[in-house]
Amino acid sequence: MKGLSLPLPSMFVALCAAVVMFFGGAGFWLSLATLLVWLATLWLARPEPVVQTLNRDDGSVSRQAMIELVEPFGLPVLMLDGQRIAAANAAAREELGAHIVGQDARVALRHPEAIGLLENPQGRALVRGLTGARSIWQVSRVPIDERFSLIEMVNRTAEADISRAHTDFVANASHELRTPLASIIGYIETLADPDAKVDEATAAKFHATVLRESRRLQSLVEDLMSLSRIEAEKHEAPRDRIDLGQMVGSIGSEIAMNHGEDRLEIDTTEAVVTGDRQQLDQLVRNLIDNAFKYGDPSAPVKVKIGTRGNDAELIVIDKGEGIHPDHLPYLTRRFYRTDPGRSRAAGGTGLGLAIVKHIVERHRGKLDIASTQGVGTTVTVRIPLVARPAVLSA
Repeated sequence: MKGLSLPLPSMFVALCAAVVMFFGGAGFWLSLATLLVWLATLWLARPEPVVQTLNRDDGSVSRQAMIELVEPFGLPVLMLDGQRIAAANAAAREELGAHIVGQDARVALRHPEAIGLLENPQGRALVRGLTGARSIWQVSRVPIDERFSLIEMVNRTAEADISRAHTDFVANASHELRTPLASIIGYIETLADPDAKVDEATAAKFHATVLRESRRLQSLVEDLMSLSRIEAEKHEAPRDRIDLGQMVGSIGSEIAMNHGEDRLEIDTTEAVVTGDRQQLDQLVRNLIDNAFKYGDPSAPVKVKIGTRGNDAELIVIDKGEGIHPDHLPYLTRRFYRTDPGRSRAAGGTGLGLAIVKHIVERHRGKLDIASTQGVGTTVTVRIPLVARPAVLSA
């Protein structure tokens, strides 16, 4: 029978004892009676089946069945026997560790909000820092009966991070838009004031400032719209077949006309990728523009297109002051600047590298920024090459 555990060793001992009694002269019926009494005692003293039921009334649901039920869940789920963790599915073991099975739930979770939840038969709590310093979990307790209950854990960390990033973005964008607007309004109000008595030289200076701030505002709005479009399309795979080497050569020739041919060194080769032509054009221009803005004006900017393995490789090198290592992890954040004053003076919006990062991500590529102070900065972008069709041999 399933779930029935017979005490076979003890039964064998009882049988041997009966045989010894019979051959020792105790008689057949006395030996048989002794054997039956011994077996009856073993049967009455047998342990409860290993599989215990969660519902004693109908005995239809076993603990093992419940474990098998919660194991496939994608969310972490714990089954409690009172306050002790009787079972934990794979997701829960991954987050909290396999050692929690058998522990007191209050010891395993070790968090005031979670412990407060365990003191009630059911409820829900938002627990911060359960599996990491910034983790946020929604923990729910659902009773099964007076003895057993389930703990379900939902990870809300990503949602909180997205909400925090959205709040930070709105705050930073508002600040960046407000600064040039305040400058424009201030100068225009001064020029429009009939009592200000602004001379022609000062008026010309004010007009130049208004024009500069207006263009900065225009660049900022364009970059914000561009970033929004790229993020909206990031899950759509690009389809154009583009020779990145030819594109970089064309863009380089155009930029060299504005900055001087001695300021730009280009080395290109054929590198065909599947991409979005407008976005790749923007990526190349942003990287070269940054190299000119922050590189040494007396040293050339080097741009190289080649291939490495199955990737097209774009490298942009400038010889400049370089970037402190502390700044490198944050360069692709929106509105992040290593030197805000210099960046604004150079016409930067603080969104260039954020746009580059999102374009690279959409093209399933990789972005690497390496810099040495006093030497310069090297930006490397790798994008998968178009797979060439296999050549069939005769």
